[in-house]
Amino acid sequence: MGKIAIVTDSNSGITQMEAEKLGIRVVPMPFYINGELYYEDITLTQEEFYRSLSEDADISTSQPSPGDVMELWEELLNEYDEIVHIPMSSGLSSTCETAIVLAKEFDGKVHVVDNQRISVTQRQSVMDAIWMRDQGMSAGQIVEVLMREKMESSIYITVDTLKYLKKGGRITPTAAALGTVLNLKPVLQIQGAKLDAFAKVRGWKAAKKTMLDAIEKDIKERFSGKEIHLEIAYTCTEEAAEEWKKEVSERLPGYEIHMDKLSLSVACHIGAGSMAVACSKKIEV
Repeated sequence: MGKIAIVTDSNSGITQMEAEKLGIRVVPMPFYINGELYYEDITLTQEEFYRSLSEDADISTSQPSPGDVMELWEELLNEYDEIVHIPMSSGLSSTCETAIVLAKEFDGKVHVVDNQRISVTQRQSVMDAIWMRDQGMSAGQIVEVLMREKMESSIYITVDTLKYLKKGGRITPTAAALGTVLNLKPVLQIQGAKLDAFAKVRGWKAAKKTMLDAIEKDIKERFSGKEIHLEIAYTCTEEAAEEWKKEVSERLPGYEIHMDKLSLSVACHIGAGSMAVACSKKIEV
C-alpha cells in the first residue's frame, strides 16, 4: 500500500498549526483587502480580517494560485505515492474545478474530491480521510467513500446583519433596509453545493429555534437510524458561541459537539456575529 498525503484548504477551518499536528497540508485561501494580497492564517489572522471588515475595507476572495497548488503537490509526491485533495465545494468556488483540471497533469497520482462541503463539514471529510488512510484503505477507496457520502451533511446559518448579503447581491437594498427595520433574520442552508435561503424570521431567538428545529428534523428523518457528527461554526464572539453550544447541547443531548470559527471565505459574505449548526453522517466503510 502506497503512502497517501491528505490535502485540504483553509475553508475547512483547519489551521496551519492543527494541520501540522494532523500530518496533513492546508492550502491557504487568498484575499484581497484594499488591493493588497493576503493569505488566510499565513499573513491574515481572523482578528485582522474582521477589523478590516468592520472598517468597510474593500475585501474580495480569490482562489489559490494554480502554480502554488501544483508546487505543493510536487513537493508531497517526493515523499508520498498519491494525494487525496479535499477543497471547498465546487458550488461555492471555482477552486475545486481548477484543482480537478490541474490533477490531470499528475498521471492519476492526485485525486480531487468534489464532495460539496465547506467549514465544519469539510473538516469532517478531512478527518474521515485521515481515518480511512490509517485503516489501510487506498486513495481510490477513500475518494469513493467521500463521494458516496458527499450529500450526507447539513449546515444552517443565521446572520447578525443583512449588510453583507446585500453587498454580495443575495438580497436587494430595499429588502435589506426593510429587514433591518423589522429585525428580520434570514436562516441560510448549505445542503449540497450552494448557500440557499431556508427561512426568514424575526429576531435571534426565533432564528436559533428555526436552526435547531431544522437540524433536529434532519437527524430524526434524513439520518434516521444513522450516527452523526454534530458541529457548530460561528463568526460571533467566543462568549456568544459558547452560549450557542450550550443551547445546542441542551436541545440535542448526548453528542460530542465540535466547534470552529467559520472560514473567512464564508465570513466575507455574511459578516461578523453569525452562528451555524451542522451535522454530518458518520461514514460507513
